[in-house]
Amino acid sequence: MICCHEIEEYIEFVEKNPNEVDEEIKLLIKNIVKPTLSRDDVFFDEETFKKAVKYCEKWYYKLFPYQKFAYALFFMYDKNNTDIVIFPDILIVMARGNGKDGMIMPLANFLQTHYYGVKNYHIDIVATSEEQALNSFNVVYNMLEANKNIMKKYFYWNKTEVINKITHSILRYNTANAKTKDGKQTGMIIFNELHAYEDYKQINVYSSGLGKIKHARTVTITTNGTVRDGPLDEKLSMSKLILNGEENFLGLLPIIYKVNDVESVDIPMKKFSITGNKADIDITIWCQANPSLRYMPVLKNELIRDYIKMQKQKSYRVEFYAKRMNLPQQDEEQVITDWNNILKASYIDIEKQIPREPGKILGKNAIVGIDFASLNDFASAGFLFKINGEYIWRQKTWICAKSKFFNDIKFPFDNIGQDGFNDFEIVNKDSIDGREIILWILKEMPKYHVKKIVLDTYRYKLLEQIFKEMGISVETKNMPYGLVRMIKYPASIAAIVAPRIEVAFAEGKINIGNSAIMRWSINNTCVIDGKDGNKKYEKIEPKLRKNDSFMAFVAAMSVQDLLDEQVIYV
Repeated sequence: MICCHEIEEYIEFVEKNPNEVDEEIKLLIKNIVKPTLSRDDVFFDEETFKKAVKYCEKWYYKLFPYQKFAYALFFMYDKNNTDIVIFPDILIVMARGNGKDGMIMPLANFLQTHYYGVKNYHIDIVATSEEQALNSFNVVYNMLEANKNIMKKYFYWNKTEVINKITHSILRYNTANAKTKDGKQTGMIIFNELHAYEDYKQINVYSSGLGKIKHARTVTITTNGTVRDGPLDEKLSMSKLILNGEENFLGLLPIIYKVNDVESVDIPMKKFSITGNKADIDITIWCQANPSLRYMPVLKNELIRDYIKMQKQKSYRVEFYAKRMNLPQQDEEQVITDWNNILKASYIDIEKQIPREPGKILGKNAIVGIDFASLNDFASAGFLFKINGEYIWRQKTWICAKSKFFNDIKFPFDNIGQDGFNDFEIVNKDSIDGREIILWILKEMPKYHVKKIVLDTYRYKLLEQIFKEMGISVETKNMPYGLVRMIKYPASIAAIVAPRIEVAFAEGKINIGNSAIMRWSINNTCVIDGKDGNKKYEKIEPKLRKNDSFMAFVAAMSVQDLLDEQVIYV
């Protein structure tokens, strides 16, 4: 049994103050930390850990108990091969203002030194913006400048890198064009503010340099944010499984501080709203996302001001919950539905990510919906079913790789073929061939009883010749049973369909299966009230956040009544 005073001290703190930590920290201790301490194949380098604490507290700051607890877990090694760390992938999530840079950068600087003793243990700080990366780097740079007379014996430094003279370990910060960073021999990568990443392009490039130096680690230190279904959400989903006891083959250490629900956020302010006295505010629950709050009265004042600002300025609500409480929300006045409802449309079990299957749809009534803004951009088509009150949607999206916006679109196209990423196709041509869309529909149609193919008049005009060549009839006054129905006034359709879709999402009656591009498309769409009082759909961002997959679903939903089975009694 490994004994570490700092770990035991924090575990005791959690047991005595259960309301001050969230469920994830309790699960971390129960299912990861305690089992690790009991393993006979784990070596804890207590001597180097003590050196790390002493170094950081001497040259930087007095460490809080939760920080020393986290530091100790960095020094767990495979007893049979101490070149291998037990936790090569460390995720630290805490709210803004808790001192993420102040927590990780002193330790990063220690790992450069001869006290740690690993030669050429290079450390890369990676962020999406230069300002963010520089803020992290400057924690070390400013310490060296403040203690120049002593530190110049051990380090060279300038405004871009810090080099230890004994170990030759380099600390550097990186941003912008990830393509130029491939192949670095890195000991540790620090990904700062992962919530800002929308894909893995930059992450993969830097991670490829790991494995050439012993004690390879990736440290992700971040708040939560407003980007959904990106790398952070994926990492948090993986963390949930491991925290709940799933085998931890990847050596992931998720240290997650968050408030568990919106209602809890309001509790500290209820008494204050009556008395107006800050002394009446018990901030215990806010500590769940802000573990430094107990030790930082200035942070308490900032949080109170931000809470009041959020109450008066509704536009600040999303940012407050995401970054101050690590509890992502969406703008209820804009989004179609909240992110949890979108996940429920994909999974029967969100935490385990068990997909919602379509069930028995062969031979069932179906509506085909089609939508695209331009055939040199995105296009989508899908089949809508209604079974036992549940709307089942299965679609395919075509993406033009020659689009002028393609390289700037923040969707992980490189994951194509993986689970959740097998219902779209990258078209490496100047435009998407409309014939391919229709041929895909015709290939799938024999499986079902298709009642209508629905698209608006503008899209129909672009595909009209193809429909005629394929012998597909169009619905008119003279031919009411034509297969293709044109929507003449799309805005009026949205006004009718939007409330129905909103209710169906809320009741969990929409089934899109495990489709990342469909979740992305839904989340890219806002619903707004027009001047006439009717709701209408628009893209949240017109160029890069595409919503063709969802709008094809809307087109199909406009005639969903045709899916109702008719029973004729004879």
